[in-house]
Amino acid sequence: MPDEPAIPLADVLRAANELVSAGLIEDYALGGALAAIYYTEPFTTYDADIIFVASDKTLSAGIPAIYSHLQSKGWRVEREHLLVNDFPVQFLAASGLTEEAVRDAQAIEYEGVPAKVFGPEYIIAIAANVGRHKDLARIGQLLKQAKIDKTLLDDILRRYNLKLPKP
Repeated sequence: MPDEPAIPLADVLRAANELVSAGLIEDYALGGALAAIYYTEPFTTYDADIIFVASDKTLSAGIPAIYSHLQSKGWRVEREHLLVNDFPVQFLAASGLTEEAVRDAQAIEYEGVPAKVFGPEYIIAIAANVGRHKDLARIGQLLKQAKIDKTLLDDILRRYNLKLPKP
């Protein structure tokens, strides 16, 4: 079986920082499975999710400008993903819970690149909101392996009217 390609996460984060510098997005954070992996033991994931606060508040949320900018840097488009070194990245406009998660994200550094990652409490709340089987499994893994601020988690769940699955 061939080796899985390495995730070019530093390139993804560098590109997201560039989008902020260019004024195409206001802010961003790494979300989804790669954000969860920051707090837990690794598991397989097939893409990176960059959740961004749009500078352009129109319906398109600046997506065409983001795609155009990244394509000019050599990224390719494949369905809903942009590909960097053949690794798929989704850029998703934040709103409500995900916008709060971006604004409250933790500053990190990955391979010398400054970035932000969703806090585990927000990853759990978003997973509870989405509710797919893999999201529910991620909740259990985070509750077992990550340091959770229970007061913050309870507050987020209450404010967004969300419930954790029964164990």
